[in-house]
Parts: sequence; structure tokens; C-alpha cells
Amino acid sequence: TQNPIEQEGTYPLPEAQVDRFLLKVIIGYPTKEEEKIIIRQNISGERKKVMPLLHPSEITEVQKIVQKIYLDEKIERYIVDIVFATRNPQDYGLKDLAGMISFGASPRASIGLARASRAYAFLRGRGYVIPEDVRAVCHDVLRHRIGLTYEAEANNITTDQIISEILDKVEVP
Repeated sequence: TQNPIEQEGTYPLPEAQVDRFLLKVIIGYPTKEEEKIIIRQNISGERKKVMPLLHPSEITEVQKIVQKIYLDEKIERYIVDIVFATRNPQDYGLKDLAGMISFGASPRASIGLARASRAYAFLRGRGYVIPEDVRAVCHDVLRHRIGLTYEAEANNITTDQIISEILDKVEVP
């Protein structure tokens, strides 16, 4: 978890373990209206009945369908270029980033980017991945897989900013 207040008994995971998570999704605080609903639901004691949308067997079927989403070789190359740009930014015209990245994304990031892109294409009703699918999931897939240098942290540079620069520079097929 990322609970900045009570950290006793919690420890950051090593990079090798963090890399095993497919996504790091940032979820902010609720809006004022959402928070009022949260208050009402919690003090009233009433709970809305949760109705399942899918049966576990349907989830397995959807996973099989997502695996069949077409991923063209040009998209694979695009994914690899994005990940390699985290490791060797100077090779992609991003020499300024070289001093900001202590370690780039692993091969697991390439796999994750391909899988998440397929899932995103599926959610958009397509049987194939387009560059916009890769770009849509890229921050969530890579933000926890890039190590920042002390210089980057001292200058308040985030992994999201680095990913955005990479996406702006890497050639889109």
C-alpha cells in the first residue's frame, strides 16, 4: 500500500517484486459529492446489494478472447521501442533523460504493455491493437518500472513525466 501516515509494519517491495504487478493505477481522493455519498452509506448502516456482473467462468472466457486480440509486428516494435527508450534514452533523442533514469523497464514491462494494450483494445470493441491503445495504458504499465535518479527526484521529475517525454519522441507506427 501507499499509506504515508502509518508505515509501521509496512515496507517497500524490492524492484523485482514491484515489476510483477501489471499496472500501477493512481487513484485520487473522491470528489465532494462522492465523499458525501460515502458518509451517508457508512453512517446509515445500509449496504447496497452487490450484484455480480460476470460469473468466474465468463471471466476466463474473456481472458481467452483478449489473448486472441491481434497485435501487429509494427505495434510490437513500438512497444519494444518505448521500453528500450527507458533503458537507453539517448538512442531515441532523449539524452536529457539519461541522467534522470537510474534503471529502465524490464522485459516484463514489454509483456505487460502488450497484454494491457490487448485488453484496452478489447474494451474498445476492437479485435486488434492500435498505437493509441499502447499510449492509453503506457503510464499505468511503466510508472512503477522506471527508477529515478537522485537528480530527478531533487528536481521533482516524476516517472509519468519521463513516460510522456518518451511517448512524444518514440516514432508511432
